[in-house]
Amino acid sequence: MELLLFISSLFFFLFIGVPIWLVLVLCSVILMLYGGMGLDVLIIPQAMLDGSDNYALMAIPFFIFAGEIMSAGGLSVRVVRLAQLAVGHIRGGLGYAAIFASIIFAGLMGSSVGEAAALGGLLLPMMKKVGYDPARAGAVIASGAILGPIIPPSTNFIILGVTVGLSVTKLFMIGLFPGILLGLALMVLWYFIVRKDGYNDHVTFTRAEARKIILDSWPAFMLPVLLLGGIRFGVFTPTEGGAFAAIYAIVICLFYYKELTFRDLLRVSATSARTTAVVMIVVASACAVGWFITSAQIPDQVVGLFSPLLAHPVMLLLALNLFLFLAGMVMDLTPNILIFAPVFFPLVQQAGIDPYHFGLLFVLNLGIGVITPPVGTILYVICGIGNVKIANLIAKIIPFLAIETLVLLILLVFPTLSLTPMRWLT
Repeated sequence: MELLLFISSLFFFLFIGVPIWLVLVLCSVILMLYGGMGLDVLIIPQAMLDGSDNYALMAIPFFIFAGEIMSAGGLSVRVVRLAQLAVGHIRGGLGYAAIFASIIFAGLMGSSVGEAAALGGLLLPMMKKVGYDPARAGAVIASGAILGPIIPPSTNFIILGVTVGLSVTKLFMIGLFPGILLGLALMVLWYFIVRKDGYNDHVTFTRAEARKIILDSWPAFMLPVLLLGGIRFGVFTPTEGGAFAAIYAIVICLFYYKELTFRDLLRVSATSARTTAVVMIVVASACAVGWFITSAQIPDQVVGLFSPLLAHPVMLLLALNLFLFLAGMVMDLTPNILIFAPVFFPLVQQAGIDPYHFGLLFVLNLGIGVITPPVGTILYVICGIGNVKIANLIAKIIPFLAIETLVLLILLVFPTLSLTPMRWLT
């Protein structure tokens, strides 16, 4: 009964337009009253404080800050130029460059929304200028943006690790190869789209221009290399890695590129603080509802509900991923992680499924949700930047959704594709 009450109240409040953090607080109140605890006004704030008081969560403001600095300090332009140098000479080069840049950006920002906004602002005008259908151009940029939650440093993996007690380092490493695989799959799809739509754009550079682009962009490219290398070899923890990324971005943008001033730094700091506040209020609210979910023994009820599938791990994973896919269509990535991870992970562990493998599928599935209507956050970002009608964008993004879902299913059926690289890297 508690499970039904929680799910029905959750989606009811979401349906009537209540902000997600308040939805979680209201669900906590409902579970509190149903559990016979009365209306104790101190329990929820205390649970919010206890849940958010976590060392690993300090990485989130650091990575958000680093991402904002990179966007304001000229790294975005240089990443795009490097992507053009690498793949721009191929027919349909701007589409390939958008996907290639998405892979690099994912290693810099760890945010799908930030990645879509940065690349969309740079590439959409360029793609329109050479004759791309605006909706098709927006679709390829939006589909590449979901690499942000998968390729480290992913703030979503940090939240997941803290929520269910998994190693953030291992979550980072398990996302690296599947993220690159997903990027390659998008490039294969783009190869066929280019020939179907008849795009013929390409760009070439002289040797001098290529040398200049490489020299100009290598500091941006080195950040994810140094960050992952430092985490892999134990030089710093993921939280310390966030601080390193922020300091590195400040030094490069202030003193190397010199496109960021101290006045800009203050403005970026304020923007980062607001973004962090939004994320952390949702995290804190989810910690409160998570406490009541555990007290109401909802995870045990979920185990009982799916108990016929415990002996069939693949079928169980398919059922859970179908639910997550539907949830991702109506709710953003971070709240989904915070709400459903504590519910599903005990079930997964009881079924003998590797928790890191499920963690990858969990985040990738919900990452696809950010480009899935009706509540696909990235879709609206692209529409706003590129002045594209939402209906046209949805129609053009369907092939990309299909290929990303196919990659998800492949990773689900063949867990060694993600677990083996993780073991090599950790």
